Amino acid sequence: MKAVELFAGAGGLGMGLSLAGFKPAAVVEWDKWASDTLRENKERAFPLVQDWPLVEGDVREWIKSFSTSDVDGEIDLVAGGPPCQPFSMGGKHRAHRDTRDMFPATVEVVRKLRPRAFIVENVKGLTRSAFTNYFTYIRYQFEFPELQRKPDESWFEHFHRLQLEHSSGKLHKAGNLTYNVHHELANAADFGIPQRRERVFIVGFRSDLTVEWDFPTATHSFDALLYDQWVTGQYWERHRIAKSDRPDIPAALAERVSRMGGLRLLPTKHPWRTVRDALIGLSDPTKNAGFFHNHKFQAGARPYPGHTGSPMDMPAKTLKAGDHGVPGGENMMVTENGDVRYFTVRESARLQTFPDGYIFHGSWTEAMRQLGNAVPVVLAHLVASSVAAKLVDAEERQLRSKLMEKRLA
Repeated sequence: MKAVELFAGAGGLGMGLSLAGFKPAAVVEWDKWASDTLRENKERAFPLVQDWPLVEGDVREWIKSFSTSDVDGEIDLVAGGPPCQPFSMGGKHRAHRDTRDMFPATVEVVRKLRPRAFIVENVKGLTRSAFTNYFTYIRYQFEFPELQRKPDESWFEHFHRLQLEHSSGKLHKAGNLTYNVHHELANAADFGIPQRRERVFIVGFRSDLTVEWDFPTATHSFDALLYDQWVTGQYWERHRIAKSDRPDIPAALAERVSRMGGLRLLPTKHPWRTVRDALIGLSDPTKNAGFFHNHKFQAGARPYPGHTGSPMDMPAKTLKAGDHGVPGGENMMVTENGDVRYFTVRESARLQTFPDGYIFHGSWTEAMRQLGNAVPVVLAHLVASSVAAKLVDAEERQLRSKLMEKRLA
């Protein structure tokens, strides 16, 4: 199946697509450092990215000349994470008034390429109550990509027209290009990623495919981690931490753990993965980087209110891609003796489930910015695989229908 990836960044979403069986027809990224990361790994023939047709440039310019005839056939999937600054909790929250809003460009790509499905990822801030109307507006644009905004029309007037079409359902019935659109706010930790990272996914299937789809079911949980740590103690045993060296149960969790132990109910999910889980096998960068790429110690970490670092025995806090010198001032870990230090690029890549052999180009700040913007590879794979399965199923149903028609004829 052929895919087009927009706003590719360091390649986390794209690698997930490749693992799910999608072959990229185009990979578009405008940032120099992220493009250099993709190029360097292509040149090293890194699996999953070595055959990517990279386009360094603006999506809005690229789509003007791209045609499905260039790739010999239909595009099955469009995917990407449009720049999220208008919706980030740390941004200025300007949404539709922000020129960095790349959702219109993404809708334009869907309109022109008519993919069988799309996957769009963005920050949790997009679902803020202040953005309710605009978030709905975004989803309606993906639902009716051919119902374009007029030159003299405000976004709210366009939104009203889209609302009317959504209510009537006429465009769906008339055979126009429309999509059945779903959205889900997902916490990456619930899917085995060692990071509490909440992101919204907008997924659509072309209406003619009549696909029924649900977001993948969570596989990991906080309760299972607590059970593993404080009821059975297996977590500490796996990490070979003696009982005398184990921390005390946090006071805020003591009653919860007591209830779990009293009930003796086995968790139905796997434990959340922690920072300690993620960093198994990595050397201490303050002493020796070992043979790992991008594992250089970065000095200067310090905690301050609201930015206290990630404890070792919980999933990491969300890696950030801020522009305040050090990205967000929060990409730190709390060591066992209570000190804080910055995550190295390699440690951050582990938290985003990138393979160890994947190299990030640029300074520590630029590499951390790429990682802070990335989709965890494992989560991208899970979502893309669920979409791929539905597309395969739809194709099989269409083939069976054609065979039946042929027999009846």
